[in-house]
Amino acid sequence: MLSIGIVKESAAGERRVAITPDLVPRLRSAGFRVLVEAGAGAAAWFPDSAYGEAGAEVVQDVYGDADVLACVNRPPTGRLRAGHLVIGLLDPDPAYAAELATRRVTAVSLDRVPRTLSAAQPMDALTSQESVAGYRAAILAAQTYERFFPLLVTAAGTAPPARVLVLGAGVAGLSAIATARRLGAVVAGHDIRPAARAEIASLGAAVLDLTGEPGGEPRGEHSGEPGGEHGGEDGGQHGGEDGYARALGEHEQEAERDALARHVARQDVVITTARVQGGRPPLLVSEIAVKEMRPGSVVIDLACGNVEIARPGETVVTENGVTVIGAPNLPATMPAAASAAYARNVCAFLEHVLRDGAPVIDRTDPLQAAVTIAGGAA
Repeated sequence: MLSIGIVKESAAGERRVAITPDLVPRLRSAGFRVLVEAGAGAAAWFPDSAYGEAGAEVVQDVYGDADVLACVNRPPTGRLRAGHLVIGLLDPDPAYAAELATRRVTAVSLDRVPRTLSAAQPMDALTSQESVAGYRAAILAAQTYERFFPLLVTAAGTAPPARVLVLGAGVAGLSAIATARRLGAVVAGHDIRPAARAEIASLGAAVLDLTGEPGGEPRGEHSGEPGGEHGGEDGGQHGGEDGYARALGEHEQEAERDALARHVARQDVVITTARVQGGRPPLLVSEIAVKEMRPGSVVIDLACGNVEIARPGETVVTENGVTVIGAPNLPATMPAAASAAYARNVCAFLEHVLRDGAPVIDRTDPLQAAVTIAGGAA
């Protein structure tokens, strides 16, 4: 019987777990012996006892016995052995992929699932995690902004609603827009893709259209298929054939920054979500633009690259009183919900590749070819 090991994450601030207890019976029904590293789910409020009751074996080390390793982030490469199948959000680069190949490890990165394949939707881990990120970004913004989000009319006077601008209408962006709207803010969204603009409007938010403005994009200049975070989305991105983004040139990005600056200055909250798969996030909001915002305003950068002065995992308060938060891993701050969604993605992928009770990676399958970064049969 093949075994699957649920890894305890070691990255700083990471609280998610790759498999939740409720899915252990599903894996066992598929023929797996389920091993869980002691404490793997504790930070996400899934105690070892819950895994044991579901039929998993709680062990101190999953690397030695497991054939398949389910993880969120990259596992320590020094603990991997030949024959391991690793499934995670591996954010791969060529050097990392080469190291795994040298160790004869087969690795699948679920942050590379092509969004243009309908069969891949149950495995689309980026979509599931970015939905959480967008929701959490709006909640964090409301918590940090020290005024009311909704219009409030009282005997003591009227408090105006917060003005929120979301740059990027991919998965996280749309989630942030919807949540900010539910909280009562006046919300606008911006994305250069026509299809994304329609999605912004469908949520009841205003569409910030830079067409015809100095530095803005001419009408009809950009087009592309809808995508999302790590692709196809927002401020300064073209949609790619796989549903992910292709970066604009520096001149085009600079023109868009200039056009956005005057709108950013009028906002109480700005949330940015633009990423490009395998590339650097586009710079959308300059330091100068932030300095034009009024004291007490809040800027949240999910990509940690869209806002010039944002730093990953840090909160910066500018001299003019603007709070800038670099939030690259908001799903980890909502670990129970994020883990539950991600675990379903992992299980769906395993079921997709099972052949006679064993996972077989076949690179002739377009989906598997897209997500397999090392190993697998050609």
